[in-house]
Amino acid sequence: MEDGHAPLEEKKVENNSPLLERLEKVIDTLQDNSIKMGQMLAVHDEKLDKQDRIDAVLFEKIESLHKDLERSTNEIKAGCERDIRLVDNRLRVMEKKMWSIFGALSIISFVVSPIGQRIVGAALTSNPPPTIIQK
Repeated sequence: MEDGHAPLEEKKVENNSPLLERLEKVIDTLQDNSIKMGQMLAVHDEKLDKQDRIDAVLFEKIESLHKDLERSTNEIKAGCERDIRLVDNRLRVMEKKMWSIFGALSIISFVVSPIGQRIVGAALTSNPPPTIIQK
């Protein structure tokens, strides 16, 4: 029985020989493509890892710049607040001096005015009551 089948199977194999060769070529091509795809994925993965490292460095630099900027902003703000307090204090001192000068000028104007002359003159020239000394 085996002899009956062997020639038949050989015939089938011989008839399918070009098909098998084509299938082998397709399989070889698929294997090559699979290897190339694996290499491409490895390169792509390496590029992604490199980009992740670059991103981490960039984010670190941005964070550092943000901290520096915030520190500088706080220093500028503190300096401005200090300067405003200094100007405010100087203005208060000038205002006090201005009101003192205004008060002194008001008093001098009153004393020099005719009404002030009568009041001041009466107070300065009033005759004190005579003092009587008894023995």
